[in-house]
Amino acid sequence: MASAILIRDTVKGEEGNIFLDDGGSGDFPLVFTHSFGGDVSHWKNQLSHFRVGRRAVAIDFRGHGKSEARPESRYTAEALANDIVAVVDGLDLEKFILVGHSMGGSAAIAYADAHPDRVVGLVLVGTPGKTPIEISSEVIMSLQSDKYQQVMDDYMKKLVMNARPEVATKINEGVKKLSKETSVSIIQSMFDYDPIDKLTRYTGRKLIVQISNEQTQPNSLHNQVPDVPSNIIEGTSHWPQLDKPDVFNNILEDFLRR
Repeated sequence: MASAILIRDTVKGEEGNIFLDDGGSGDFPLVFTHSFGGDVSHWKNQLSHFRVGRRAVAIDFRGHGKSEARPESRYTAEALANDIVAVVDGLDLEKFILVGHSMGGSAAIAYADAHPDRVVGLVLVGTPGKTPIEISSEVIMSLQSDKYQQVMDDYMKKLVMNARPEVATKINEGVKKLSKETSVSIIQSMFDYDPIDKLTRYTGRKLIVQISNEQTQPNSLHNQVPDVPSNIIEGTSHWPQLDKPDVFNNILEDFLRR
């Protein structure tokens, strides 16, 4: 076991300060990355649970939570992976398990592809595969029109379906903090990203965690990379780690044991 660590709450990134929540001690830390509109609090249940015997770190991506961003900031998976670089290098984490949710999962894949020797395990929660161009182009055109708010409201309504009330409130509040320009930039970047070859190339232990209705989506990561082991969590929103933290933590515990 590693010795106790000095806790820091920011590191310097390419866009400014990156906020993080760091605590615990032990070998092979867990590094958590959040979804569109999220922040470190999306992992509060996991941080408290796993810090009993392991170091666990959650980060706020640029322009989210308490992290800084320039007006012209880029939100590609590779750019967000640079935020991960800043955090793990700033904290001197040599090897770790990377747990990414949705947008954060895309960034985690990009990081693992560029630094496979640093990532000893990769867990992808609600992370999309490659979205068909006929779907993505239609969505982006709608978001760029005067129907932006209606499209966003409909999109978020689907994602928070089956959420506990307090979870739905938290998620919607986080998304509303993002400007239209930032939201469209993030969504366009996620549509443009193709994780399939990169995830296939990564030879470390990996796991896909999805909710039941994501199996039928045209951009289902599990369907596009069926050889990667997967777990399904029933009866939650797109944020199973918040809706059913005990179930999620048990899945992650099992992954760590193996």
